[in-house]
This record gives sequence, C-alpha cells and structure tokens, in this order.
Amino acid sequence: MLRKKRLFIPLSLAVLSSGFVSGAEGKDKSEDIKILDTVNIIGSPADVKDMPASAQFIDTEQIRDQSYSDINRILRRAPGVNIREEDGFGLFPNISFRGVDTTRSAKITVMEDGILTAPAPYSAPAAYYNAAGGRMSGVEVLKGSSQIAYGPHITGGVLNYLSTAIPDTGKAYLKTIYGSYNEVRTHGYVGDTVKNEYGRFGYLVEGFYRGSDGFKHTDETADFHNGDQTGFQQVEPMARLSWEPNTDLYQKLEVKFGYSSMDADETYLGTSEADFRNDPYRRYSSSRFDNIDSNRLGGFARYFVSPTDNLDIVTTAYYSEFDRNWSKLDSITGTGISGSLSSALAGGNGGNGLACLKGDRACTLRVRDNNRSYYLGGVESVADYRFDVGATHHKLNGGFRYHEDQETRFQHDTTHNQAAGGTITGSTVGAPGSQDDRLGLTNAYAFFLKDRIELGKWGFTPGIRYEHLNQVYKNNRAPSTNGSSSLDLYAGGASLDYRFNEDFMMFTSAHRGFSPPSPQNSVIDRLKEETSNAYELGGRYTHGAFSAELTGFYTQFENLLVVNNIGGAGTGQSENFGMVDSRGVELGMNYDAGEAFGWGFRNPYFISFTYTDTEQLNSAASTDAESIFSFGAKGNRIPYIPEYALSFGSGLHFNKWGIDFTGNYVGETFTSANNTGSQLNGVGAPDSRFGKTDDYVIADVSAYYKVAKGIKILGGVQNLSNEEYLVSRQPHGPRPGMPIFAYGGFELDFDI
Repeated sequence: MLRKKRLFIPLSLAVLSSGFVSGAEGKDKSEDIKILDTVNIIGSPADVKDMPASAQFIDTEQIRDQSYSDINRILRRAPGVNIREEDGFGLFPNISFRGVDTTRSAKITVMEDGILTAPAPYSAPAAYYNAAGGRMSGVEVLKGSSQIAYGPHITGGVLNYLSTAIPDTGKAYLKTIYGSYNEVRTHGYVGDTVKNEYGRFGYLVEGFYRGSDGFKHTDETADFHNGDQTGFQQVEPMARLSWEPNTDLYQKLEVKFGYSSMDADETYLGTSEADFRNDPYRRYSSSRFDNIDSNRLGGFARYFVSPTDNLDIVTTAYYSEFDRNWSKLDSITGTGISGSLSSALAGGNGGNGLACLKGDRACTLRVRDNNRSYYLGGVESVADYRFDVGATHHKLNGGFRYHEDQETRFQHDTTHNQAAGGTITGSTVGAPGSQDDRLGLTNAYAFFLKDRIELGKWGFTPGIRYEHLNQVYKNNRAPSTNGSSSLDLYAGGASLDYRFNEDFMMFTSAHRGFSPPSPQNSVIDRLKEETSNAYELGGRYTHGAFSAELTGFYTQFENLLVVNNIGGAGTGQSENFGMVDSRGVELGMNYDAGEAFGWGFRNPYFISFTYTDTEQLNSAASTDAESIFSFGAKGNRIPYIPEYALSFGSGLHFNKWGIDFTGNYVGETFTSANNTGSQLNGVGAPDSRFGKTDDYVIADVSAYYKVAKGIKILGGVQNLSNEEYLVSRQPHGPRPGMPIFAYGGFELDFDI
C-alpha cells in the first residue's frame, strides 16, 4: 500500500517556522514518509534561519563535544539567557531570559519534548526537578512573540529539552566518563524502527547515571567523620515506543515513560565572607544533616493524525508525580544568638551565631524536613491548517489544553542539641506535619490561536492566548486561611518579518505576556498576575558556513511578581514588586573556517554575547528585612542579572581526532534590589545574602581520538585555570562555582 509523502512536523510546538508544510502536492506518492520524531519548538538547527523571532537550537554535537551535563554550561551558548548558579553541578539551575527573576527558573516555561516539566508549573513552578542535561539530544530556546503558543510563564521565554528520539534505523550508544571528585557519568541507549506489513514500530530504551563525591568538604567533629561526602547520585532511565500503522490516513502513536531519582548532600548554607575568600569549598559542621532526596516518574501518550494534506492534529495526554524531601538547616538558637542564618554568617550577634554554625559554641540546630509532593496532568490538542487566500499563504495554528497540578507540603522540624565542640548530644523529632501541612491546587484551561501569513517576501504572524485558572488553597494548620480564587489571563501579539533574500531576513515583534501567581499568593495575598509588554527587533544572516543573529529587546514588566522574594531562603511574603524595564542586545555568531575554505577538516567558531540593562521604575513597597527585594530604590538594577555576558569558542575536527575550547565571561551582579555592595540589608543589619557576586572568566577544553569507526576515547578539563569565584549569595551566604574538573572516558556509537 502506497502512502503520500508528508514532511510531518508535530505542530503543537513546531509552529514557528516561517516555511510551510504543504502535503503531497507535486510529489511522487511512492516516496517514503519523513517524520520528525520529537516535538520541537524550532525543529532543527537549519530551521532557525526561518524563525520570525529570536531563537537558538543547541544540538547533540554541541552538548557532547564538551561532555556537559550541567544545563548552566550548555545554555551559555544561547544569547539572552541569564544564569545564577547554585550548586556547581547544575542540579538546581536558576535560569532567566531577558531579565525575569532567576529564582528556581520559575519565570520561564520549561518543557521536555513539549511537555511542562516543573513539578507543578502553575501551583509551584520552582524547578526543584531539572532534567539531566547530559541525557538530552538538544536544547531549544525561544524568546519574543512566538511564545504566545506556550504557557503559563510567557514574560521571558521558553526552554524545551529534547530527549533522545527513537532512531529510524538500529542504533546503540554508550558514553562513560570518570573525573575529579570521583565523578562517574554513563549515558547509553539502544533503539530501532522496524517496518512490516502492519506499519512502522519503533522503540528506544535509555539509561543515564551521574554520581560524584562533591567538591566541597564539611568540617568534621568528634562524632562526624564523613566531611568529604558532599556529592550526589542521579539516575534517569527512559523508554519510548511508537507505531505508525500502514494506512492511507497518516497516523502515529507514541508513548514515553521516564523515571528520575536523585540523592544529594546539598545545603542552603554558605559561609562567612572571610571564610569563603580563604576556602570557598568549605562547609560548616552544622550543615552535616542537609540532604535532598527526590523521585519523579511520568510520561505521555501522543497521537498524530493528518486527515488531509493540509491538516495535522496532535493530541497529547501527560502525567507526572514528583516527591522530594530537602532536609536542611533552617535556624539556630541559643544564648546570645538571634536572627537568621544569613545574619549569623554576616557576623550578627557579635559572632555568636557564626560560632554556632562552625561548631565552636553550644546551641540548638533546627533542621527542617521540607517534605513536598507534586503532581501534574493534562490533555492538549493542537491543530495546524494550511490554506491560500489569493496570493497569501496561511498556516493557522490553534490549540486547547486542560491542565491540573498540585503541591502538597507536609513538613516537620528536628532539633539537634550541639555542644561547644560541635558534637550532637541529643535530638528531638517533631510530629509529621507539625511545621507545615497545606496544599495548593490549580486547574487551568488554556487556548491559543496563531496565523502565519506570507505574501511574497513579507511574513506576518498575529496570535492570542487565553487561560482561565481555578485555584484552591488549603492549610490544615490554619483553616481560616482556606479559600479559592479564579483568574483570567490574556496574552497576545504579532511579529512582522521581511526576507531580503535566501540569506538575510529581519523581524520585529510586540507581545503581551503573563506569569500567574500561586494558589497561596492568589487566595491569601490577593496578588495579581505579572504582566509584560515586550518588543524586539532583529536580523538573521545565514550563508554557507556563517550564520549570525542580532536582536535588540525591550520588556516592560508590570506587577513584577517576586516569588518567595527572599531568594528562596526565608519566610518573607511574596509581593507584586511593581514596574521594571529590561532592555538589551543579543548577538549570536557561528562560523566554520574549514568548511568555508574547503580545508578538509572542520574549524568552527562561535560567539554568544548578551547586554542587559534592568531598571526598577519604582521603589519597593516591602520593608521586610528578610527580603532581597526590600528597600529597592527607583533606578536600581534587578538582582542577579549581569550587564554583560559573553561566551566564545573554537575547535579543530579532523578525521581521527578533534579538540574544542570554550570560554565564558559573566559580569558581577548585585544580589539585592537595594544594590548594596556590603552585607547589610535594607535596615542596616548584617545579612550575608546582600552584596555582589564576582565577575569571572571560565575556560573549558576537551579532546577526542577515534580509535575505530564508532569508538572514541575522550577527555577534557573544565575551569582550566581553577578560577575561584562567587556565583550567588542565595539561599544563605556566599556560594562558589565548580573548581577545576578533569575527566576521561570513551564513547561507542554503532549502527545495529
């Protein structure tokens, strides 16, 4: 049975290309079908040149060349991305696009294969789960008006992880490296697509493991001797199945299931400024109990159908559960000790609190078990219809999604009595749920409609988005605060582009975005959604081995919603901060001299540059000394958004061997809205969360040698100069980036 050829793109996400998918017109019906196996927001690196918006596609090779698993390092190639590191391994990224709040990546829409991945994207979007970057086959970044098709956080941009797709032919892959701090990383998969009289059956089985002893060391005491164990273990298996029945009507069913488990001896606690400058990798003995244990399972079932040559429909049902318990030091008490951990680190109480944290003073350590459970689920159906009206070509894209997610907190405290030598003399475990017992639930109905219109060299893409949210907040410890609320959210915009020739196009866009509050913020605090008006103007040139994109952007944030506005570390209330402007320039360039001059080997270069200027247009209403946004003055900058960031790199790739070099520069940032350079909060009290981060330059180098077809040995060094640098003062005090990291290993890549 013959089927019509269709370049079928799952248009629930890949709706942004300015090109058209036009079915079988003029094609030989005997030609094979071509399928894009995963749902993308861009499609492929080649499709970037046709995007009517700022977009970046980081492909498999770019991820593997430097053996990255840290998403912070992977995203340095994408201009317009601001990153606040936290743990040095990329386990808990804080990602911002174009100046939105960095905290836990809560202000961007994060997806994997087009499915929302935050534990509860509406009710609790903080990314305590983040997919392992080393498992991915690609990463897509989208900014500008095209993000109208996504949600719920569309004031900044969209980040889409691409997991390994089912291969068209038999493939087996295995990569293993061993590195500093006893890090072991293994990634492998096997898959194939089998054709028979009933259609095409595909499968993929994948596994990913990463473990490390950690690069920090905890002060030991007479009863604690595991100071060198500050690392983690991460396991992520995944399986996919697909079936394309051999029918006249094109159909495809794909099912994916994945599991993630992580156990990390990670802490919120930093050190004093003096101790950090003396040894940035030190941890105090009081952080010995800190550990996070998390588990996630989830998957989707996706059905593609093309009823006609001009109509494609994609329907996806998805579900995931995420459980985590982060036990971490929450507070200290004792004679002559009062105030927060951050106050103690900055020398409050005459140094008594710091002595307690170091184990030099008798006190009580209160460790909180932040036990939380999340789930999300939903159904989305998106259609793409192509038609002509006179001389204009249209690609009408619309969709509907029902989504539900919930966060449940059931927390308790454990107190440890510490003697003057740092030993623990007794412990008291609180009753389960005695510290916090509450939930937040969101039901969301979302609709969007876009029309890509092309006339000659012109392109115009208007779009609208509407979401209706029903939110419920229930606190079993304070029933009087229980309640519900509803929100109606509107977004819309349009882009205009002109293609001068096959190599050069310009685009401009304007759109209104939104980011909703959590159920607690909506029900109790009566906070409104964050909104923004965003504008961009850019150009993209692609010719042979050279490509470049230059974009200027300007975003006006209204009712900036500061989620847990003390940087995720304290008890301050969230608030609508007010108005903020963010403006800047993004530049991305790629060039392969070897390809351009026909040298017979590859010699790629890349540059990614971002300039960002943020400005508070009003003074902060908050006078909560616990808040890093308190006492912010009109004209000040937003915390953790550097003015300049630059990444650059080059490589040499021959038939048998290759080498790559990457450099990254990040400028210093203020860590609070009052833009102080000292560790003093808005009322002048000591607080280690206030001050600045360091500016720094980091260099990474990697190399490989092909022993035989499909067999490589490889190695590399990250942070080549062993730079010591302060990347954050949140959650509690100064935190370092990763020191020098060397590794070696092998890679097997075979057809089967």
